[in-house]
Amino acid sequence: MKRRLLLLAIIPLFGATALRAASMRQTVVLDKKALPHLFQEALASISYDALGELKGKSSLRSIDPNTLHVKISFSLSSAVGQDDWQITIRPAFSPSFHWAPHLTPGDRNVIDQHVFRSPALILADRHRGLMLIPDLDILAKDTPVRWYLDLDAPDNRLTLGMSNTRVSDHVLFEREAGAAYPPGEIEIGFYLFCFEGDEFLRNPFRKALDFCWNRWGHDLYKAGNPLKGDLEAYVRHTYNWAFEHWSDPVWQEFELNGKRVGAPVFIVNVTQSPNYRGEVDEREFRSIWNQAWFSSLRSASGLYRYARRTNNSELLRKAILTKELALSFPQKNGFFYGLIGTEMNEVEFDGRKYKRSKGWGRHYWGNSNRNPYTWDPRQSPFHILDMSWTALLMLRWYDELERDGRLLEYAENYAQALLKFQSPDGFFPGWLSLDKLQPMEHLNRSPETSLSVSFLLKLYEITRKKVYKQAALHAMDAVVREIIPEGRWEDFETYWSCSRYGSQELVGKKVPRNNLYKQNNLSMFWTAEALLACYRATKRKEYLRYGRRTLDEMLMTQASWQPPYMYVKVLGGFGVLNADGEWNDSRQSLFAELILRYGKLLREPEYTERGYAALRASFVMMYCPENPQTRKQWEKVYPFFGPEDYGFTMENYGHGGRTSLDGEGMGEFTIYDWGNGAAAEAYNRILDTFGKIE
Repeated sequence: MKRRLLLLAIIPLFGATALRAASMRQTVVLDKKALPHLFQEALASISYDALGELKGKSSLRSIDPNTLHVKISFSLSSAVGQDDWQITIRPAFSPSFHWAPHLTPGDRNVIDQHVFRSPALILADRHRGLMLIPDLDILAKDTPVRWYLDLDAPDNRLTLGMSNTRVSDHVLFEREAGAAYPPGEIEIGFYLFCFEGDEFLRNPFRKALDFCWNRWGHDLYKAGNPLKGDLEAYVRHTYNWAFEHWSDPVWQEFELNGKRVGAPVFIVNVTQSPNYRGEVDEREFRSIWNQAWFSSLRSASGLYRYARRTNNSELLRKAILTKELALSFPQKNGFFYGLIGTEMNEVEFDGRKYKRSKGWGRHYWGNSNRNPYTWDPRQSPFHILDMSWTALLMLRWYDELERDGRLLEYAENYAQALLKFQSPDGFFPGWLSLDKLQPMEHLNRSPETSLSVSFLLKLYEITRKKVYKQAALHAMDAVVREIIPEGRWEDFETYWSCSRYGSQELVGKKVPRNNLYKQNNLSMFWTAEALLACYRATKRKEYLRYGRRTLDEMLMTQASWQPPYMYVKVLGGFGVLNADGEWNDSRQSLFAELILRYGKLLREPEYTERGYAALRASFVMMYCPENPQTRKQWEKVYPFFGPEDYGFTMENYGHGGRTSLDGEGMGEFTIYDWGNGAAAEAYNRILDTFGKIE
């Protein structure tokens, strides 16, 4: 407590000098002659700032010919205020490839430690590459000032620094005045890697992942992180929550054109808890989705597997009702809607308005409103990505669960319509207009095409019709040619979800300061999955090589350690994109099986551990006795939570770019199909596919 009070006292003395401090730095330049030969050729300079009047001590340790550890330390006899401190690395070559975990579009922007999942800065030309990884062992000591990274491509500069930061946009970070250092030892350090040759250049992510997992992730995983023991209890909590304790708001069952159908609702929030004593306020319109995120059909397939394994006839009935609902979505020339919603209205109590549904008697068909055109789901266009995902799930259900011929017929009707819209160079369009069924203007040459590849190859596998395989490989070659080398991982979520930064000016363009596109890891997942399917269909090794590179780029968004400033377990969990703040995002349940499949095929233990860590991380955000650390965080924010809420699962953690011991970062809703239901589906599917969960 004394240390905290001291910091608060110091901050006002130095906050006004932030911009001047940057231009008045005293710097120390490290002697290049002390570096290994490979680094002497690759580096122009390494320099660092004084801290106050102190030049500090530098330690250079050569771990091997390719790896250097650098540590800077200062012994402070009294407190120092300094808004910004940096160590700067300048290459002696001109890189053409750059990678960073987050965007820093302006000089004030930084990559705050909040997004240090598997943190690295990577750059390369055609002959060599450099990579910087912060020393997370030092950062794990909970340093007094936040760490950050920065990559300035035009200035050819890598930076590791310390500064206060603030969140801007959704979610970028900026330096902020007021950093203060208490008396004592201040340390900061990093690992610097230099590589030459084709192996590194073909896959610049593998070395970083191998280092991070072997140094930090592996031991944590073997010690039981992020969760220990059998996951069955979490699956039981999921289904008890959805179909018993929270069944009134969650389970939706109704008549549709004379047919009984049902599914869990899209989203519920804490006001719908049986333990909440206030008025219910539905967060979004009441609906059921079959979309690339929120897929009731995907969750139902997991429920089907669980019901079959446990001989639970009622849960099996509910799973089949959800399949019947999916088959009820009307097709228009083969294309079909992505959601069914209800009309909403507002009610008022004591001067406050609350959103309520008018019920399924007032339903309509629509599409995801996460798009560039409209927020109204009734006006939203058909999304090829969503339809290909649902059709693929229908084929998997048909192939693995029930030989229901209607699923195959529905999916093939869509495939025949889809093939008519493949461009000559292989891509499928992003969206089709509702009225004319014509391609619209966005994402017509994007990695969303990869999901259609997986769908068409699955249809080929079942029907053996070569036209589907030919179209799929043509599309895959387009993605390999245009998307992977550039890292152009743009999809609907990249720009038209909660992180709208760049949606007006960046689509199809790089951020100049970083030489990077705004990127989303869903695109990476669809592409890595499609490339694996292409390899299995053709045995062409280049598909596997590109698949592994893409998988590894996706894994750069997976947590390889446990930061002290994350107040739930995060090992194995995923972020989302390079302009947002999530940890433990629900997509990890979607990714887990693919990581395991690559691990099995390549006999790579790291992938196997990462895959099971991702699966376990999928249950970390669940409110239940098995998660005591997470449970404490939930109860700090919602003290009314109790046993009836066991199973409640937020889709991610730290979304806004900040966390705290008092519960900041916990959220307030559950999306069954992108939370507990999705995690349970992944567990049930992986259990059926791989056997015992490690």
